[in-house]
Amino acid sequence: MAVPPLPSRTVSPAPMAKFLAWLRNIGSSLARPLFAVVLAMIAGSIVIFITTPGDRFATVINAYQALFTGSFGDPYSLSYTLVKVGPLILTGISVAIANRAGLFNIGAEGQLAVGAMTAGIIAFKLPTLPGLLLVPLMIIGSMLAGAIWGGIVGILKAWRGAHEVVTTIMLNWIAFYVTDYLIDVPFKAPNQATQTRSLPPQAQLPPLTVLYNQTLGTFLPKIANPQSYLTDVSFLFALLALVIYWFITSRTTFGYELRVIGQNPKAARYAGIPTKRNLFFAMAIAGASSGLAGAFHLMGQSPYQLIGSTFSIDPTGFDAIGVALLGRTTAIGVLLASLLFGGLREGGNNMQLSANIPGDLVYILQALVLFSIAAEFLPAIQRSFGRWFENSRRPALVPNITGSTVVPLSETEANGAEPGNGENGSVGVTEDGTSASERRSDRIEEG
Repeated sequence: MAVPPLPSRTVSPAPMAKFLAWLRNIGSSLARPLFAVVLAMIAGSIVIFITTPGDRFATVINAYQALFTGSFGDPYSLSYTLVKVGPLILTGISVAIANRAGLFNIGAEGQLAVGAMTAGIIAFKLPTLPGLLLVPLMIIGSMLAGAIWGGIVGILKAWRGAHEVVTTIMLNWIAFYVTDYLIDVPFKAPNQATQTRSLPPQAQLPPLTVLYNQTLGTFLPKIANPQSYLTDVSFLFALLALVIYWFITSRTTFGYELRVIGQNPKAARYAGIPTKRNLFFAMAIAGASSGLAGAFHLMGQSPYQLIGSTFSIDPTGFDAIGVALLGRTTAIGVLLASLLFGGLREGGNNMQLSANIPGDLVYILQALVLFSIAAEFLPAIQRSFGRWFENSRRPALVPNITGSTVVPLSETEANGAEPGNGENGSVGVTEDGTSASERRSDRIEEG
């Protein structure tokens, strides 16, 4: 009787092996950004060492100590830093999701301006609407405005082949000038120059510490002077946007299709992926994220008003490019890079006041970080060391033939045949009694 085969079992890897594989993945993901940051700090130290008199080593230490203290040294400094981190997260997501599809979104600042202006117009036109309706309406309006502004780029790229760098730059300046006109003419505050009136109170987002005292602070220790901490509740929405971005890019078909399009558009079209539609949606989502950043900054930070000519000099949308590249378009990478860039922005002021170092050093550090990422110094170094180790461990493949004598083959042997007697198939023997096979095995005789 035939014995039925046993059901096959899939042996899962041990938990320790999974943990080690996870650590390796994390290490490989963080190695290049950390190397770029370390290289930038070293180069910044050299700049300080060259340009400052006196005790240069002490100046370098004091400069970086003041930079860290001004950004993360105490809760007050941390709250000021997080004010800059929230918009950087949202605009970083904007650049990152476009980069996943192989697009380079330089229009985050213009999309931010359009979103902030739309949120402000809704609040100015509906000042008596209750906050439970006004705040969601402002958020949705800003996202739609940003999505339309980014979707224009996606349409021009997908159906007309227009390069997204050119179109985003042009749309940036259109957004800057249009918002400046709206701020200076139809929505200008009475007896004020180039600024709107403040948002109605129900459209303003409270600080995070105030919300804590009103909710968890009822049974937990309260925070003293909650108004001194500037981080508003929009920071929580920025963290939620990171989770949504991770889910879209890692757990959905749309995220997979974006990765395929970004890596090989021709292969994506051959596989039946709707390339044009996905390019449009990628830019629309990117614009919506940047528009949301503009609305949150307007609704969460004093004086809760729009000021003319500020969007064109605001570095948030352009710093987002560095955030996305340094974070390698991953959710955790965008968060860490936003903390770094926000800390540099906020700590630069304290460095200038405490260590007497020009604040422009912050811009030098940011440029060096981006330069290291773009030049791919770490992969080049890894390849160089890999080749060096490979050459040092490679065994000798060719034997030493010094002093050897090469014996020429006969015409029959060169053709691969052995001379025989023909009829009985016996092996042929040469005059010295050596068979042809033995001669082939002893072609090289040691002298």
